[in-house]
Amino acid sequence: MNELSHVDESGDVRMVDVGGKPLSRRRAVARAEVRMAPATARRLRELPKGDALTTAQLAGIMAAKRTSELIPLCHPLPLTHVEVTLEVGEASVEIVASAETTAQTGVEMEALTAATVAALTVYDMAKAIDKEMVVSEIRLVEKTKEDV
Repeated sequence: MNELSHVDESGDVRMVDVGGKPLSRRRAVARAEVRMAPATARRLRELPKGDALTTAQLAGIMAAKRTSELIPLCHPLPLTHVEVTLEVGEASVEIVASAETTAQTGVEMEALTAATVAALTVYDMAKAIDKEMVVSEIRLVEKTKEDV
């Protein structure tokens, strides 16, 4: 790929015109990780339901729905499904976010935004007890497109 999709021939930024593209069923999955001290992960695992992890899950879902407000050239999309899961490991929380739509453009940014905001929420909720946490490994892991 030689050209940036959001930059025209003269170098100006632009929103990509997807008006001529057919609708397709699209899905994207993104992942993020928050590395932390084992004691912090243990504290998160011990919290009851309705805790910091549920808050992070809801934050991720809400963020996916607002992606076009956060990233200037993203198209607003009619999301049909968003899922955010968080798994506490020995010294980390792994976040996996998926987003789905039937539209003329993909949902990668929505999935990435969901994973990132969920990770930032975990960070925010645990920062008082762990000053060394690191949000890392934010990446797209899957992208699909099917004709409708």
